[in-house]
Amino acid sequence: MSAPSDRQTPLGRQTTLLLQELIRNAAVNDGTPDSGHEIRQVRTLQAFFEGSGLEGVVVEPHPGRGNLVIRIAGTDPHAPSLVLLGHTDVVPVEPAGWERDPFGGEIVDGVLWGRGAIDMLDLTAAYAVVTREIARSGFRPRGDLVFAAVADEENGGHYGAGWLTEHLVDLIDADYVLTESGGAPTGSLPSVGVMVGEKGQAPRTLRVTGVPGHGSAPWGAQSAAVIAAEAVSRIARFRTPTVITPQWRAYADALDLGPTTAALQDPERLYEALPATGALQGFAHASTHTTISANVIQAGEKLNVIPGEATVRLDIRVLPGVDGDEVDGYIREALGDLLDHIRIEGDQFVESTVSSTDTPLFDVLRKAVRRARPQADLLPMLGAGGTDGRFYRLRGIPSYGFGVLSDRWDYGTFRTLFHGHNERVDLDSIDLTVNALDHVVREFLGTDHGVRLAR
Repeated sequence: MSAPSDRQTPLGRQTTLLLQELIRNAAVNDGTPDSGHEIRQVRTLQAFFEGSGLEGVVVEPHPGRGNLVIRIAGTDPHAPSLVLLGHTDVVPVEPAGWERDPFGGEIVDGVLWGRGAIDMLDLTAAYAVVTREIARSGFRPRGDLVFAAVADEENGGHYGAGWLTEHLVDLIDADYVLTESGGAPTGSLPSVGVMVGEKGQAPRTLRVTGVPGHGSAPWGAQSAAVIAAEAVSRIARFRTPTVITPQWRAYADALDLGPTTAALQDPERLYEALPATGALQGFAHASTHTTISANVIQAGEKLNVIPGEATVRLDIRVLPGVDGDEVDGYIREALGDLLDHIRIEGDQFVESTVSSTDTPLFDVLRKAVRRARPQADLLPMLGAGGTDGRFYRLRGIPSYGFGVLSDRWDYGTFRTLFHGHNERVDLDSIDLTVNALDHVVREFLGTDHGVRLAR
């Protein structure tokens, strides 16, 4: 039940076997420094590369938080280089919500189940397979090929791509990047999504002050928990400005929803059109708004004590062009008179990043997709969540989230499995993706695509 299919290509079978191992390592990152244990993934990958002539460099910024970087040197120092950037950590699970063991790596009816199956251990495994195959085949890339399996993406990259960018940037440097979140078909043609950018981040904390008292007499009390609850409710109802980005306009066209398409591209009518997008409503809203989500709420320690203090942590994702002052203005507008009891803390801000599609690599990605789907084209998308690709885009390096998924997928289904129950990937998608990546690497690094970009 847990073996790869005989129908898979050789690269697909290798990817499936390695993906199962990575899932079973259970590299769960709960946001604390001592979680993750990505060094287990590094050891698995080192074993996978044995005999290929590739060893790489292991970097461990914190005990257990391992990163593996392998570089295959190109023959032409002026040719563009490419990094295959995969993370090895996964988010926690709620086992009761799963139909199968989230860390079992089981294959049932052509589908591989497990935490990380699409976020993004499948791609990390495919990157490793392609890199090893390049080394074994004797293929000589013109530009460098870099395989980077990094830690801590699920908590900001502090022990992974972010740390490496700050301390050892030359180790992971390249002219172009491929990473996660692409590949889902959209529309009837279909178009295949490729993430060309992502929203920025501006987390904030609300510090709520009430008046402590005895829990037996709540009437008239100023409970910090009640104030916090009202703050969360107001934030949930608050509407930031609707902005139609070029990426959303193209996506709405690809959905091909008839007369509804125009409404989805109109700031004045978008909300009335959202239900027509079905499972994509959340993505449609996030693509057109700076979002504020109250995700961590804490108040009180003892049952019979009315809390005098509470905190609400806000996950805020910003559209291109929005700055930190605007974010704070949205929060103040949403809270109104509650600001008499609430202090806004934090000034962290990472701007939204978008890569140009007018690059040689993007052209190669298009050709790779059309080998698998002759009528398809790439659909540039702006990601609602964060990836390690931003560390490159912030330095002016094009970064794309790329893959090729089978016809059983749509982007709405794809997104619900990220950080959700019953994460899984079908073996056909594994085959399509790893073979497309193999083509991309050989085409892009094997032919003349010009000199390095100036940075």
